Amino acid sequence: MVRAAPAAGLRFLSEFPLTWLDVFTSTPLTGNGLAVVHDADDVDDATMLAFARETKQSESTFIQSGDAECDYRNRIWMMTGELPLAGHPSLGTAVAVAARRGETSVRYVQRTPSGLQPIDVTLDGRAAHASMLQEPPRFLDELDPARVFAAIGLTADDGVPDLPPQLVSTGANQILAPVRSAEALSRARPNAEALAALIAENTALTVYAALCDPAHERADARAFFDSPGGIAEEDPATGSAAGPLIAYLQQRTGIERLVVDQGVQMGRTSRLEAEIEGDRPRVGGAVVVLAEGSVHL
Repeated sequence: MVRAAPAAGLRFLSEFPLTWLDVFTSTPLTGNGLAVVHDADDVDDATMLAFARETKQSESTFIQSGDAECDYRNRIWMMTGELPLAGHPSLGTAVAVAARRGETSVRYVQRTPSGLQPIDVTLDGRAAHASMLQEPPRFLDELDPARVFAAIGLTADDGVPDLPPQLVSTGANQILAPVRSAEALSRARPNAEALAALIAENTALTVYAALCDPAHERADARAFFDSPGGIAEEDPATGSAAGPLIAYLQQRTGIERLVVDQGVQMGRTSRLEAEIEGDRPRVGGAVVVLAEGSVHL
């Protein structure tokens, strides 16, 4: 077999350990996938963004050295840029760190642009559970139902009068959009231009459509975001929206905990566990270590 010669001028910075995980699931190849690059102190921002686009995952992360206040710095990148905080990249990264360090029960404190977040991890082989305390909730503007629902192909009549769309943050802005029925949730189809404009105007990550059942502490959800090229996409699991959702429902209905099923329509079934702990939401779930190796950047 004849091997092609390396491309002229091809240069790599170095070789980095890589962990690939599925988060908010105990079943490999479901949940929300995550690529984690370790020892990434010397990786520049342009390379991080390029790698995130290469993976085509909703997020990829880069672990950098910690300081006196944290165990490590977690740099979280979508294909459109760096995020202040995200759920499944925080949990998956903590599991990747534990697996690499050989720790089976541990609490880490990560630093993200939104602050410091404690994360608890238990690890048994390649199966893990992780949960994190997000930032105290900030309840921002209630939004025009007609505009919010139009951005995901629905109408204001698909909303819940007592649960209006609202911008809520526990570290990253999310547009919460409770819907009245499973039929409406399944019918949601994002309008790429309207979705991108709404998200940009509110500096939000997603429009989080959720069918909420406070009496049974359950919800079914779908999250829509925009990606490069003006394409609207769906996220299989959004921990940074589950935190705002439980905070929103606690304020309006009094519940303290919630189980959220997401990603069902995508064939990437995910389950997120959220509860109020003091003045902050805790969000967690199962994690699977899918692959370990290295990447050249």
